[in-house]
Amino acid sequence: MKLLSFCAPVFPDGCRFTASCRLPDGAISDKRSASKNSSKRTEAHAVATSYIAYRFIGYPDKEQAMQMERTIGSCRWLWNRMKSDRDTMYKEMGIVLNNTPADYKDLDECSWLNEVDSYALGNVQLNLEKAYSDFLSGKSGFPKFKKKHICKASYKTNKDKRCNNVMLSNGRLTLPRVPGTIKLKYHRSVPEHLILKACTVCHEANGKWTFTLLYEYQAEEASLSERIERFLETGDDLSIRHIGLDMSLSELYVDSDGCLPGYEVNSVFVGFRKCYRGLENRIAKEQHKLSKMQKDSSNYQKQRTRIAKLHAKTKQQRNDFLHQIAVRLARTYDVISIETLDMSAMKQSLKFGKSVSDNGWGTFVRILEEKCEQYGCLLIKVSRWFPSSKTCSHCGHIHKELKLSNRTYICPKCGHVMGRDHQAAVNIDREGLRILTESYGKEAA
Repeated sequence: MKLLSFCAPVFPDGCRFTASCRLPDGAISDKRSASKNSSKRTEAHAVATSYIAYRFIGYPDKEQAMQMERTIGSCRWLWNRMKSDRDTMYKEMGIVLNNTPADYKDLDECSWLNEVDSYALGNVQLNLEKAYSDFLSGKSGFPKFKKKHICKASYKTNKDKRCNNVMLSNGRLTLPRVPGTIKLKYHRSVPEHLILKACTVCHEANGKWTFTLLYEYQAEEASLSERIERFLETGDDLSIRHIGLDMSLSELYVDSDGCLPGYEVNSVFVGFRKCYRGLENRIAKEQHKLSKMQKDSSNYQKQRTRIAKLHAKTKQQRNDFLHQIAVRLARTYDVISIETLDMSAMKQSLKFGKSVSDNGWGTFVRILEEKCEQYGCLLIKVSRWFPSSKTCSHCGHIHKELKLSNRTYICPKCGHVMGRDHQAAVNIDREGLRILTESYGKEAA
């Protein structure tokens, strides 16, 4: 039996599929997998490790909140100071300055840096070096300064094996330099075999504190399921559970069965809805009030918090629905086929920007990838240049004159009539199965 690793191979036509073993329930994401092996180990004894994050809401007391705010401010100040010194040194002398937080702690005017978490300051240096590295490699723009109330208020600390400075026990979190333990909304349990590596503290714009705990676990290779193996041997698509999804601006997607996204909770059907559109008028009113206030005043900050809470509500409602749909798809089907789309280009064309953003397709694809890896489902991405909407699912004729305004597909050759999105989903499903068969054959050869 052929084994597929977590690293998804890229195949022709711009497509790929991923496979993975099942991870513990409650996982938010498994965004990266890496092999951090000691140089002393040989390749035969190297153990691949992956990472998984759990996010909790915390309820720190006043003293704890003040200390974490102090750490966030110190990290922001250190970023700006290190960046300024580095830019000045390079501009004046052409030298790349390799400054560290320890260089500033020794200064009398910066002695207050010794009062905050040293791991958080060390991560500032690593993030700054990565920002310059990404700029030099062309991955991102030139690093910018960070301004209070504009940049993200967060910092990251690492766990020290020698002293257990970061520890989660009985729903309470211990952090370096933070007095006492922080109470968490412990809504999910963390498996005992996971190893805690780091914690990211974030003060959201709506006033809430969130704590993202990063855990390490041993990566496992995943094998294709028996149903997929049977399909690859016989070519019988009835032996597997497969589905194709075509993105829809109004309904998120239409699947190859002609159904729209939705699920039932306590005999109540929950369908897709535009979360931002529902609160758009209320947000506009609150923003109008904000525009009449004196900037940076007390009432101004309170009004900003009210607006941030409304935006957070739309984001949480959207993400909850996307997670519910993605996990149900990953649990139900063996193969899911979707189409790769340029979402940034769609936002800039035909005045679809707000609708595309409120649709959340890009976030849905990211979540679906994580859930497919978690539940061992194959996710196949079909090339964006595949004519899924213009191809007749009955005879295969390509209707090149089809316009975007034509929501019903009428084949000029065989007369087949079908909804445009439904037919596109059927074609994406068939193309995904074809890519799976050809790609597996190439890998086996």
